[in-house]
Amino acid sequence: MGEAAHILVVDDDDRIRDLLKRFLAREGYRVTAAGDAETARRLMATMAFDLAVLDVMMPGEDGLSLLAGIRTSALKDTPVLLLTARGEASDRIEGLKRGADDYLAKPFEPEELSLRCAAILRRSHREAPPEEIEMSGLVFNAARGELRDGADRIRLTDAELQLLSALAARPGEAISREELAELTSAGMERSVDVQVTRLRRKIEPNPREPVHIQTVRGVGYRLLPS
Repeated sequence: MGEAAHILVVDDDDRIRDLLKRFLAREGYRVTAAGDAETARRLMATMAFDLAVLDVMMPGEDGLSLLAGIRTSALKDTPVLLLTARGEASDRIEGLKRGADDYLAKPFEPEELSLRCAAILRRSHREAPPEEIEMSGLVFNAARGELRDGADRIRLTDAELQLLSALAARPGEAISREELAELTSAGMERSVDVQVTRLRRKIEPNPREPVHIQTVRGVGYRLLPS
């Protein structure tokens, strides 16, 4: 098992800061806490963090300003989860505009915070997809948007290219129809099924018995390279 993720918690409320530090530590994370943005900046200058949890409403420099500073610094790729006051939609919108990965409204359950942290860490640590994927002699290069059979290029519609690119970005992983509809221009889950059928005709040796674009019952689809 790899080293535990290191999380920075920044909140001026001593009670919430200590609660989060204890809870996240029990969940197996390494946790460092700061009571204000200035302290957080000093910590981030000397320590590496896998995720920062920032309270928006803090005296002095607030969480949105600290987030903006992170996104324009050498730490720009550090994932950030914002803690916002319930009902403050403007804070959430502004936070997302400035590059926050997610937000959670106060008051919240610690378990929900832990789940959101885990989801962000999974996304941020996902390995880069392979440059090319081979499927029964066909080669797909997502960067170039090309599916080739030797020297011949196989024509893909925009919808088919979007779908194949989404699946190829996470080879072997089941992706829900709902997520595929969001990642592509399909719009509806039923449209995803239609595009899968069309794509199988161009990729599979036997479209009726697919070996590459497989149906995952109750979830969606996954792409299995050769």
